[in-house]
Amino acid sequence: MPHPLAIRRALIPAIVLAVGAPATLALNASSAAAADEAAPDDGPAAGVLLLKAKGMSQALPAVRLGTDMAVTVTGQVARVRVTQAFRNTSNTWVEASYLYPLPQDGAVDSLKMVVGQRVIVGQIQPREKALATYEAAKRRGTKASLVEQQRPNMFSTLVANVGPGETVLISIEYQAPVVQANGTFSLRLPLVVGPRYVPPHTLTGPGAARDAQAVTSAPVLDPALGVKLNPTSIAVRLAPGFDVANLVSRYHKVTVSGPLDDRTIRLDESVPADRDFVLEWRSAAADPTLGLFAQHTDTGDYVMASVTPPADLSRLPTPPREMVFVIDNSGSMGGESMEEAKSSLIHALGTLRPQDHFNVIRFDDTMTRLFDHSVAATPDQVDLARRFAGSLEAQGGTEMLPALKAALADAAIGGGDDPETLRQIVFLTDGEISNEREMMAAIDADGGRSHVFMVGIGSAPNDYLMERMSTIGGGVYTHVGAPGEVAAKMMPLLDVLSHPAVRNLSVRVDGGALDLTPSRLPDVYAGRPLVLVGRTAHLAGTLTVSGMIGNKRWEKRVDLTRAQPSPAVEKLWARRLITDVEADRALGKLDDAKADAEVERIGMESGIVTSRTSLVAVDQTPSRPQGTPLTKEDLPINLPAGWDFGTLFGQSAGSVAQRADAPGDAAAMQSQSLDLPQTATGFAGLVAQGLALLLVGMTGLALLLRRRAA
Repeated sequence: MPHPLAIRRALIPAIVLAVGAPATLALNASSAAAADEAAPDDGPAAGVLLLKAKGMSQALPAVRLGTDMAVTVTGQVARVRVTQAFRNTSNTWVEASYLYPLPQDGAVDSLKMVVGQRVIVGQIQPREKALATYEAAKRRGTKASLVEQQRPNMFSTLVANVGPGETVLISIEYQAPVVQANGTFSLRLPLVVGPRYVPPHTLTGPGAARDAQAVTSAPVLDPALGVKLNPTSIAVRLAPGFDVANLVSRYHKVTVSGPLDDRTIRLDESVPADRDFVLEWRSAAADPTLGLFAQHTDTGDYVMASVTPPADLSRLPTPPREMVFVIDNSGSMGGESMEEAKSSLIHALGTLRPQDHFNVIRFDDTMTRLFDHSVAATPDQVDLARRFAGSLEAQGGTEMLPALKAALADAAIGGGDDPETLRQIVFLTDGEISNEREMMAAIDADGGRSHVFMVGIGSAPNDYLMERMSTIGGGVYTHVGAPGEVAAKMMPLLDVLSHPAVRNLSVRVDGGALDLTPSRLPDVYAGRPLVLVGRTAHLAGTLTVSGMIGNKRWEKRVDLTRAQPSPAVEKLWARRLITDVEADRALGKLDDAKADAEVERIGMESGIVTSRTSLVAVDQTPSRPQGTPLTKEDLPINLPAGWDFGTLFGQSAGSVAQRADAPGDAAAMQSQSLDLPQTATGFAGLVAQGLALLLVGMTGLALLLRRRAA
């Protein structure tokens, strides 16, 4: 078991990285000295959490943030407009930064800034040029906004020169595919970024500055203060092309209206941005016909095909399995997440059969194998594993890599070398780490016969890591977001685990040509579609997907000319292509220079935000008087719902308040400074006014473009 003091250094917020700052690693002597002073010498540092070293919870910022999300689902694609109102309640000029999440496969392609009665449309630029443009505007005293990608599912917004009493609206738009599994469609809108753990070995050596910059985080508000920030309203128009049945909002109360094929879903009230919004639905018909979409542009034709293998594999034999369960019991899993992970593991252990072998590995910044090697799933061994799982407590840092390598290397006694044995690794974690590239590279290098299935735990897991590890590892990703849905989410996954995947997949196009992504075809399981996106000069021909299910050949043919029109496929193709490039980078198949050049080329051609391209909007009208100072504020984020602040940071609001430099009672400061506008007349009203201006502004822009064209 881990030493009780091993966690302390892991909880020192020693790295300070400004959102939108140049690519530098700011690990300085003073922060290191503070870390040494705060904790006894327990041995090597276990790592750090990327948070601000000062003001983590005792000082709320002057800028208040409200967010409105307007979503339209057409077919199997969601178009999302996120409008953020930055309101400066102080008497000083402010630059505000805010870190926010996006779906890991979302493509951001639009930025608009509303200043008074003016709408400024953002431009896509290479990352360094966009930052220089923003910094120059900030120095001139003009309002500006910058949207940068920190990770594929983590973006930041900066707004410069917001005057006393002013409100600036920032509107971005992105699109993402709807996920389908076992006949259920789901839309997930991430609302909060969880703090990331940085393993100590990644703080030095090649690529350290790049990787550290990419996990820029933000101050986290202590829930013990009794306040929640960043109110969010959400409205979804659901028009999937068929009558909707079994519509469920997983974690938020909603109101539903409209006809079955064009539903409107709204939050009952604005909610704090502290957990992801998830909407699920099914078709009222037995088998939805939608699955093929196309878009014609000046650069070519784009198509998205969703091909689903047969769902009923009950007649196929179920071979013996070697199952290695890996459970995260690090500090970020404190609270509900730990209970969800333990319940999920205990549920999975109950499905083991006498012919199966298994092992359990738990990790924080240390690691324990329950058995030296996988053992037969006898009642006694399974009971021991249940008791082991039930005894786990959340503590320590999140060192995932050693646990992954141990799981990949483990071999079953009496079953592991049998080629007919399915070798499956089930990883239960929130995935809040910085070294995603190392995890993917380890699976690619050492995966062998292992199939990796990721179970994302908690209200806001790292979807990007989960999806990539599952894809490279030949498995699937499942999210368990609340204690009450363990059985409902784990049962379909365990059913998938009991049957083989569609193997030896191949794709061909007869009578045409397609530049398809993903370039590396994943394993496909019953009821879960293979989603292909391609580009061609002229859409024609038949797409054929084939493979082996057990010892039987399976094939599906799709007539590409029957694709339904969609305005979103081009951006999704570009986002998928970038994912391929980033995968090649992570797996060492492409060096950083070539990968950066390719990502920048795709980002500029498609007009989307990437790791090498950003959106920047600049108002040409000066606003901040020359010589007036500008205060930088990193807006705090809420702790994801279900997380335990004390377990994660080793401190509470009270202990922070006692160390605060400012005089007076910290709790009183919090309540006085939290002057959020009322939903009906405050930020929601401001957002509504801004949206009206956006519509007017875009109408004027369209007319101007028509006149120029004429």
